Amino acid sequence: MISFTVMAITFGVVFLAELPDKTALAGLVLGTRYRASYVFAGVAAAFAVHVALAIAAGSVLTLLPHRLVQAVVGVLFLAGALMLLLKKGDDEEETVKAAPADQSFWKVSGAGFMLILVAEFGDLTQIMTANLAARYDSPVSVGLGAVLALWSVAGIGILGGRTLMRYVPLKLITKVAACLMLALAGFSLFEAITG
Repeated sequence: MISFTVMAITFGVVFLAELPDKTALAGLVLGTRYRASYVFAGVAAAFAVHVALAIAAGSVLTLLPHRLVQAVVGVLFLAGALMLLLKKGDDEEETVKAAPADQSFWKVSGAGFMLILVAEFGDLTQIMTANLAARYDSPVSVGLGAVLALWSVAGIGILGGRTLMRYVPLKLITKVAACLMLALAGFSLFEAITG
Protein backbone atom coordinates (compact mmCIF):
# COMPACT_ATOMS: atom_id res chain seq x y z
CA MET A 1 0.00 0.00 0.00
CA ILE A 2 1.26 3.46 -0.83
CA SER A 3 1.42 6.09 1.90
CA PHE A 4 1.43 9.58 0.44
CA THR A 5 2.70 10.98 3.74
CA VAL A 6 5.74 8.71 3.71
CA MET A 7 6.25 9.46 0.02
CA ALA A 8 6.11 13.23 0.68
CA ILE A 9 8.51 13.03 3.64
CA THR A 10 10.95 10.94 1.61
CA PHE A 11 10.66 13.28 -1.36
CA GLY A 12 11.38 16.35 0.77
CA VAL A 13 14.34 14.90 2.63
CA VAL A 14 16.00 13.34 -0.43
CA PHE A 15 15.28 16.35 -2.65
CA LEU A 16 16.89 18.81 -0.23
CA ALA A 17 19.85 16.54 0.43
CA GLU A 18 20.52 15.93 -3.27
CA LEU A 19 20.26 19.57 -4.45
CA PRO A 20 23.69 20.63 -3.17
CA ASP A 21 25.27 17.33 -4.25
CA LYS A 22 27.93 16.99 -6.91
CA THR A 23 25.68 14.86 -9.12
CA ALA A 24 23.23 17.73 -9.62
CA LEU A 25 26.16 19.78 -10.86
CA ALA A 26 27.34 16.91 -13.06
CA GLY A 27 23.87 16.76 -14.61
CA LEU A 28 24.04 20.49 -15.22
CA VAL A 29 27.39 20.15 -16.98
CA LEU A 30 26.23 17.23 -19.13
CA GLY A 31 22.97 19.04 -19.89
CA THR A 32 24.83 22.06 -21.23
CA ARG A 33 27.00 19.90 -23.50
CA TYR A 34 24.51 17.31 -24.76
CA ARG A 35 20.84 16.85 -25.52
CA ALA A 36 19.00 17.21 -22.21
CA SER A 37 16.54 14.34 -22.79
CA TYR A 38 19.37 11.91 -23.52
CA VAL A 39 21.25 12.96 -20.41
CA PHE A 40 18.11 12.71 -18.27
CA ALA A 41 17.33 9.19 -19.53
CA GLY A 42 20.71 7.90 -18.40
CA VAL A 43 20.71 9.79 -15.11
CA ALA A 44 17.14 8.69 -14.29
CA ALA A 45 17.99 5.03 -14.95
CA ALA A 46 21.03 5.23 -12.66
CA PHE A 47 19.00 6.83 -9.87
CA ALA A 48 16.34 4.10 -10.21
CA VAL A 49 19.06 1.45 -9.72
CA HIS A 50 20.38 3.26 -6.64
CA VAL A 51 16.93 3.58 -5.08
CA ALA A 52 16.23 -0.13 -5.67
CA LEU A 53 19.50 -1.03 -3.92
CA ALA A 54 18.73 1.33 -1.03
CA ILE A 55 15.20 -0.06 -0.59
CA ALA A 56 16.58 -3.60 -0.53
CA ALA A 57 19.10 -2.62 2.15
CA GLY A 58 16.43 -0.81 4.17
CA SER A 59 14.10 -3.80 3.93
CA VAL A 60 16.81 -6.04 5.37
CA LEU A 61 17.14 -3.64 8.31
CA THR A 62 13.46 -4.14 9.16
CA LEU A 63 14.27 -7.76 10.10
CA LEU A 64 16.31 -6.53 13.09
CA PRO A 65 14.77 -5.56 16.46
CA HIS A 66 12.82 -2.29 16.21
CA ARG A 67 14.77 -0.42 18.90
CA LEU A 68 18.10 -1.35 17.34
CA VAL A 69 16.93 -0.25 13.89
CA GLN A 70 15.69 3.09 15.26
CA ALA A 71 18.99 3.68 17.04
CA VAL A 72 21.02 2.87 13.91
CA VAL A 73 18.72 4.99 11.71
CA GLY A 74 18.94 7.89 14.18
CA VAL A 75 22.73 7.75 14.30
CA LEU A 76 22.96 7.56 10.50
CA PHE A 77 20.61 10.55 10.08
CA LEU A 78 22.68 12.44 12.64
CA ALA A 79 25.87 11.57 10.73
CA GLY A 80 24.24 12.70 7.48
CA ALA A 81 23.22 16.02 9.01
CA LEU A 82 26.75 16.55 10.30
CA MET A 83 28.17 15.70 6.88
CA LEU A 84 25.98 18.37 5.30
CA LEU A 85 26.77 20.97 7.96
CA LEU A 86 30.52 20.33 7.90
CA LYS A 87 30.73 20.01 4.10
CA LYS A 88 33.44 22.07 2.42
CA GLY A 89 32.59 24.79 -0.08
CA ASP A 90 31.84 24.43 -3.75
CA ASP A 91 35.45 23.82 -4.71
CA GLU A 92 34.76 20.20 -5.65
CA GLU A 93 36.02 19.41 -9.11
CA GLU A 94 33.57 17.84 -11.48
CA THR A 95 34.88 14.94 -13.47
CA VAL A 96 32.77 14.81 -16.57
CA LYS A 97 35.69 13.90 -18.77
CA ALA A 98 34.03 10.61 -19.67
CA ALA A 99 31.36 12.37 -21.73
CA PRO A 100 31.37 11.02 -25.29
CA ALA A 101 32.10 13.07 -28.36
CA ASP A 102 29.36 11.07 -30.12
CA GLN A 103 25.92 12.66 -29.66
CA SER A 104 23.88 9.45 -30.09
CA PHE A 105 21.25 8.52 -27.50
CA TRP A 106 23.12 5.43 -26.28
CA LYS A 107 26.46 7.19 -25.90
CA VAL A 108 25.08 10.26 -24.10
CA SER A 109 22.61 8.40 -21.87
CA GLY A 110 25.26 5.76 -21.20
CA ALA A 111 27.71 8.44 -20.07
CA GLY A 112 25.06 9.97 -17.78
CA PHE A 113 24.15 6.55 -16.40
CA MET A 114 27.75 5.56 -15.65
CA LEU A 115 28.63 8.95 -14.16
CA ILE A 116 25.71 8.85 -11.71
CA LEU A 117 26.01 5.12 -11.02
CA VAL A 118 29.62 5.53 -9.90
CA ALA A 119 29.26 8.93 -8.20
CA GLU A 120 26.14 8.04 -6.21
CA PHE A 121 27.13 4.59 -4.96
CA GLY A 122 27.06 4.76 -1.16
CA ASP A 123 26.13 8.45 -1.34
CA LEU A 124 24.29 10.22 1.45
CA THR A 125 20.93 10.12 -0.34
CA GLN A 126 21.25 6.38 -0.96
CA ILE A 127 21.96 5.81 2.73
CA MET A 128 19.07 8.12 3.69
CA THR A 129 16.73 6.20 1.40
CA ALA A 130 17.71 2.92 3.09
CA ASN A 131 17.16 4.57 6.48
CA LEU A 132 13.72 5.82 5.47
CA ALA A 133 12.79 2.38 4.11
CA ALA A 134 13.78 0.85 7.45
CA ARG A 135 12.02 3.53 9.47
CA TYR A 136 8.66 3.52 7.71
CA ASP A 137 8.47 -0.11 6.53
CA SER A 138 6.77 1.11 3.36
CA PRO A 139 9.29 0.34 0.60
CA VAL A 140 7.07 1.33 -2.31
CA SER A 141 6.25 4.73 -0.79
CA VAL A 142 9.87 5.42 0.12
CA GLY A 143 11.07 4.20 -3.27
CA LEU A 144 8.63 6.40 -5.19
CA GLY A 145 9.40 9.44 -3.04
CA ALA A 146 13.15 8.96 -3.38
CA VAL A 147 13.21 8.30 -7.11
CA LEU A 148 10.88 11.23 -7.83
CA ALA A 149 13.07 13.51 -5.70
CA LEU A 150 16.25 12.37 -7.44
CA TRP A 151 14.67 12.72 -10.87
CA SER A 152 13.42 16.20 -9.95
CA VAL A 153 16.88 17.30 -8.86
CA ALA A 154 18.36 15.81 -12.02
CA GLY A 155 15.80 17.66 -14.15
CA ILE A 156 16.47 20.92 -12.33
CA GLY A 157 20.21 20.39 -12.66
CA ILE A 158 20.01 19.56 -16.34
CA LEU A 159 17.51 22.25 -17.33
CA GLY A 160 17.77 25.11 -14.91
CA GLY A 161 20.45 24.65 -12.30
CA ARG A 162 22.23 27.90 -12.94
CA THR A 163 19.07 29.95 -12.58
CA LEU A 164 18.03 28.22 -9.34
CA MET A 165 21.41 28.80 -7.74
CA ARG A 166 21.13 32.52 -8.51
CA TYR A 167 17.99 32.81 -6.38
CA VAL A 168 18.47 30.15 -3.69
CA PRO A 169 21.88 30.04 -2.01
CA LEU A 170 23.38 26.56 -1.86
CA LYS A 171 24.24 27.08 1.81
CA LEU A 172 20.56 27.65 2.64
CA ILE A 173 19.50 24.46 0.84
CA THR A 174 22.22 22.53 2.68
CA LYS A 175 21.20 23.92 6.07
CA VAL A 176 17.51 23.12 5.51
CA ALA A 177 18.39 19.55 4.51
CA ALA A 178 20.63 19.21 7.58
CA CYS A 179 17.86 20.48 9.88
CA LEU A 180 15.38 17.98 8.42
CA MET A 181 17.88 15.19 8.97
CA LEU A 182 18.52 16.34 12.55
CA ALA A 183 14.77 16.24 13.20
CA LEU A 184 14.53 12.71 11.76
CA ALA A 185 17.55 11.68 13.86
CA GLY A 186 15.87 13.06 16.97
CA PHE A 187 12.60 11.23 16.26
CA SER A 188 14.41 7.95 15.56
CA LEU A 189 16.61 8.18 18.65
CA PHE A 190 13.61 9.13 20.82
CA GLU A 191 11.75 6.05 19.54
CA ALA A 192 14.82 3.88 20.18
CA ILE A 193 15.03 5.08 23.77
CA THR A 194 11.32 5.03 24.61
CA GLY A 195 10.53 1.88 22.66
